[in-house]
Amino acid sequence: MATWGDLLFQDSVSPLMEQLIFFHDHALLILLLITSLVIYVIYVLATNMMLNRFLLEGQEIEMVWTVFPAVILVFIAFPSLRLLYLLDEVSSSALTLKVLGHQWYWSYEYSDFGQLEFDSYMKVDDSGGDFRLLDVDNRVVLPAGCMIRSLISSVDVIHSWAVPGLGVKLDAVPGRLNQSSFFFERGGLWYGQCSEICGANHSFMPIVVESVTVSGFLDWLKAVL
Repeated sequence: MATWGDLLFQDSVSPLMEQLIFFHDHALLILLLITSLVIYVIYVLATNMMLNRFLLEGQEIEMVWTVFPAVILVFIAFPSLRLLYLLDEVSSSALTLKVLGHQWYWSYEYSDFGQLEFDSYMKVDDSGGDFRLLDVDNRVVLPAGCMIRSLISSVDVIHSWAVPGLGVKLDAVPGRLNQSSFFFERGGLWYGQCSEICGANHSFMPIVVESVTVSGFLDWLKAVL
């Protein structure tokens, strides 16, 4: 979950988020190597007085600084394309969650279980020790170990349903249905927020997803139905 002062990604709860973190580390390592090389070359050029200042062209060095960046881009492009296809892949799901964005709260519907739907508002009273401005009155409860499909839309303006721990960020566009799928590897509480500026109370429509065991999810269904 989110912690104060954390400069890196949140701990992943889904395989897709793990792949996103791996790709981030891979690209960051390449950028650090390039930055170190450029700084070293600048230092050599600035301190070496034996360079030929009348040199107008050099075919070898032109070839090097054309081919070398192209090879680097290939090492970045292929993992990136693989990850994009993984993010777009929609597998057969065990459960469908419908999400509707409003100004300024979220509505959820479990269409597989009749008319199970509810609204989720931010908690005003934070005296219970919960995260300030991040907890809600009705959490989304989903089973861990199951593939879950989410259908996201909006009834007024563009919103964005984003849960960093899941690696999910989908725009909720009026009149359009966006689809994604995710998988919980373990139980816990996962926090998110609307990531599209949607009006005056944009920062006051948080998301809380609670992943539980399948038996715990069935017990929750019996309690709410």
